Amino acid sequence: MAVALYTHLDMLDHRPGDGHVESPERLRAVIDALNDDPNLELEPAEAPMVDIEDLLRVHPKAFVEAVLASEPKTGRLALDPDTVLSTGSLAAARRAAGAGVAAARALARGEAERAFCAVRPPGHHAEPGTAMGFCVFSNVAVAARAAQAAGLRRVAIVDFDVHHGNGTQAVFENDPTVFFASIHQSPLYPGTGDPSETGLGNIANATVAPHAPREVWRARFEGLMDKVDAFAPELLIVSAGFDAHVRDPLSAQSLTEDDFAWATRAIVSVANARAKGRVVSSLEGGYDLQALGRSAAAHVRALQEG
Repeated sequence: MAVALYTHLDMLDHRPGDGHVESPERLRAVIDALNDDPNLELEPAEAPMVDIEDLLRVHPKAFVEAVLASEPKTGRLALDPDTVLSTGSLAAARRAAGAGVAAARALARGEAERAFCAVRPPGHHAEPGTAMGFCVFSNVAVAARAAQAAGLRRVAIVDFDVHHGNGTQAVFENDPTVFFASIHQSPLYPGTGDPSETGLGNIANATVAPHAPREVWRARFEGLMDKVDAFAPELLIVSAGFDAHVRDPLSAQSLTEDDFAWATRAIVSVANARAKGRVVSSLEGGYDLQALGRSAAAHVRALQEG
């Protein structure tokens, strides 16, 4: 089946600075890898600017207004030590959130079954009232709320970025209609995501030590997917970070693109059984350009083939 690809060139205009790992080249690497893969059947779709009303399903009004007022007219402005805005950053951030919303609504209407959002800045560290960790808005959380408003009431979010999705967890830890499953390296930024953090029984965190064998990662991921399957979601949303790759400079894991394809097939299997095949995936981390491109392509191929 074809995979809907939501992206926009505006997201290249988010420029947090020379030497910042969350660079425009990341998005270029992903798009180039997808375009160069002869086995992919993609349906391009424009990532729209997210509506303010959709952001307000997740973020307080005061936070949204403060962020929208903070874009510099020249130079850069740091929202936190890692999260830096340039001219063009807010358009990028609004399209990064808008991509997931548009994809979720398309799936709810039955216009697509699988979607990949090639976006930046990422979103899973952004808490309801705090931008952090390269993230401005909580992209997948906003998409999940849009999906629910469109009639898909039970949503599961699977986060395989090497860092814990603290922002996503903060949004949903007291909401039994959303299940959040995260596998991540520990210890590592942001220091959250201990397996003891279970919310209302709707949060599942699995940790792997630095330099853990890929077999350990796969076994713990399988355990998470059993819990996602038991939740019986109507939609699966993926926080697709590829920074657990062995080449990534920000982590110490042992994965390759084959492992991300394997994990994607496991997600698709649950989606086929529980959610009429519906999967929306949104790009999070991944900071080695070669590994990022190859892993994203392997991920989207697995979405397509499942």
